[in-house]
Amino acid sequence: MTQLTITAPDDWHVHLRDGDFLSETVAATARCFRRAIVMPNLVPPVQTAEQALEYRQRILAAVPNDRDFDPLITLYLSNDTTPERIRQASEAGIVAAKLYPAGATTNSDAAVKGIEALYDVFQQMSESGMLLLIHGEVTDSHIDIFDREKAFIDQHLAPIHQRFPDLKIVFEHITTADATDFVLGASDSMAATITPQHLLLNRNDLLVGGIRPHNYCLPVLKRNTHQNRLRDVVAAGETRFFLGTDSAPHTKHTKESDCGCAGCYSAWSAIELYAHVFEDLDALDKLEGFASFYGPDFYGLARNTDTITLHKQEWTIPSEIKLANQDSIVPFFAGQRLAWQLAE
Repeated sequence: MTQLTITAPDDWHVHLRDGDFLSETVAATARCFRRAIVMPNLVPPVQTAEQALEYRQRILAAVPNDRDFDPLITLYLSNDTTPERIRQASEAGIVAAKLYPAGATTNSDAAVKGIEALYDVFQQMSESGMLLLIHGEVTDSHIDIFDREKAFIDQHLAPIHQRFPDLKIVFEHITTADATDFVLGASDSMAATITPQHLLLNRNDLLVGGIRPHNYCLPVLKRNTHQNRLRDVVAAGETRFFLGTDSAPHTKHTKESDCGCAGCYSAWSAIELYAHVFEDLDALDKLEGFASFYGPDFYGLARNTDTITLHKQEWTIPSEIKLANQDSIVPFFAGQRLAWQLAE
């Protein structure tokens, strides 16, 4: 096979940031994705419908003229979120809200402390048809960082799913066999996104031969047995697992600092990275469902009607990308070769 044409895909989890980042991140995401669920963890976070719509306009202003791109903005849940705020957001067309346990990842300090305090909010979300997107990790200092996803399932996710069976939940960027099996065993109102880094890498790629800060993300990379479980489930074409890059840009100097921040900037080569994985798994026939069908089906949105084409053509991901302010980003898989390339 030298060419692969699929229905245009969407990214169901991306960080576009704001300000100087937007000219880079929006163009990179719009090069192959028609829609994207945009994360709300800005500073300050996107907590109201008005803030969400203003952020959407800033993103749209950065969309290249030759691209068709629809940013789907999400609401940032905090202990200040009320059912009325959810109702207003739903009426304004906001399709989802994001739950970060406080301190779980970048710009999450203002997030939820005491998840049960949001049960009235979850009830309103269920009634309004707004999806709940969850960063599923506990932040208790006594729980090992490699065990925090499993602990979150047991302590929080399973009770939420049982209490609100009609609430659609996306377990974001899952990293473990535990999360995979939980979603498979849950009802049809539970789904999950999977990133390219968690399909391509395991914790050896973070720690062996020295710490590799550009592979550092949260949830952190896990052992290869968990990586292989994720690869198995996408190769099987399970319909409640779909594409969400969690592409998260940081400047090179902040990634390579003494407390390097979490996030892999994969938007620049996202669909090619996934094609690399699916070809490696001898499952290229499953890529279209994962990238283009299962996400909109779960969200209750129409599938895209146009297509993209990938050519079997080797190319090298650049080592750095310059921003307009002359800062640079090191993209995920920088300097490595991929066998598939999007036809522009």
